[in-house]
Amino acid sequence: MRFPQRPKKYLITYLGAAVAIWLTIAMIRFPEKAFEAAGHGLKVWFEIVFPALLPFFIGAEILMGLGVVHFMGVLLEPFMRPLFNVPGAGSFVLAMGLASGYPIGAVLTARLRKQNLCTQTEAERLVSFTNTADPLFMIGAVGVGMFGLVEVGNIITITHYLAALITGLVLRFYAPYSPTSPQLGVEHTNMLVRAFRALYKARQEDGRPFGGLLGDAIREAINTMLAIGGFIILFSVITQMAAVMGVTSYLGRLGGTILATCGLNENLAPSLISGFFEITIGSDYVASAVDAAGNLLPLGERIVVAAAIIGWSGLSVHFQVAAMVNETDIRMLPYVVARVLHALLSGLVAYLIIPSLINVAGPLVVPAFAAGSQGAVLSYWRWRLLHLGLYPLLLLLGLGLINSILSHPRPRNWPFFFPRR
Repeated sequence: MRFPQRPKKYLITYLGAAVAIWLTIAMIRFPEKAFEAAGHGLKVWFEIVFPALLPFFIGAEILMGLGVVHFMGVLLEPFMRPLFNVPGAGSFVLAMGLASGYPIGAVLTARLRKQNLCTQTEAERLVSFTNTADPLFMIGAVGVGMFGLVEVGNIITITHYLAALITGLVLRFYAPYSPTSPQLGVEHTNMLVRAFRALYKARQEDGRPFGGLLGDAIREAINTMLAIGGFIILFSVITQMAAVMGVTSYLGRLGGTILATCGLNENLAPSLISGFFEITIGSDYVASAVDAAGNLLPLGERIVVAAAIIGWSGLSVHFQVAAMVNETDIRMLPYVVARVLHALLSGLVAYLIIPSLINVAGPLVVPAFAAGSQGAVLSYWRWRLLHLGLYPLLLLLGLGLINSILSHPRPRNWPFFFPRR
């Protein structure tokens, strides 16, 4: 008998075909559930994800075309390289990823790789800790909307970002002897001068008029959003089919064993398994998890599991990332390993900091404002654009400005922002 030379590829092929056949049979067997799940996924995408991410995708494309990435790359090179072993241009990806959430970190990392602003290994490090959930989802949707307690959203947000930064620090040692990307703006002048010159040079090399740049940005953003919508709808159906076909309950027993080993309640297993597939559904289930008597499980345990689910981010997000980096040489294995590490660190950090941030033994506190209220809707865009978009960029630019002032003496010839001819 002749064995295949590459059994891994054969296994992946056969496994993919088996999953596709199983999904088709499940949708034929339960067409009403499949239609309901698809409608739910479409509603989530159109009413929440589309308006939340589209402005950030357009803005990111415009900023990259204007050369802002190169500007920040020069300014923040001394911070990003020693800490995370990625080029300074990764600071732009970090800021936008923290501000707008999945999967913009993967989209921007792929763009940097296509423009040769980072190497393959640096891109794999970068996407592994910048593709995070956004604060609006963790505080608004999970904390207030699902748990009914804004403090829970604050705890999950803190743990999520701390775990992401720790993951980035750990991954700086991934493939330490691999080639590194060249530093932008290596002239022996003030760093701020080099940053403005790099911006000007990048804008000249791009060459598109602003109207053309805006049109391309909108087209790229719409195409990306359509792909994201397809993944959300597909995995909404997959999750529902897994539940009605009994796959979730079967995996729940395995999840219960893992939770019991970690000292957590086994009744959280269905939530953990649902979160393995899709982050929003899993977070919603864990917020309302009850014991056999119908009582809510301890708040601290539910927070720990929710933090782990959001750190893992779900197979739906992973496939979105795979689609975004498909045209590059970025490999998915380091990203998946980083997601496992992020999930474990999120749960651990939440377990450690909960006693100092919230009285988990006390009753749930009714928040001062209700999710979905008119005031919350009216302030949605202002809060998101200011607190999640402008402030991280200003923080990074401020760090770069401080670094430029401390690192180099002020040049004599001003104005410095016009390049010499």
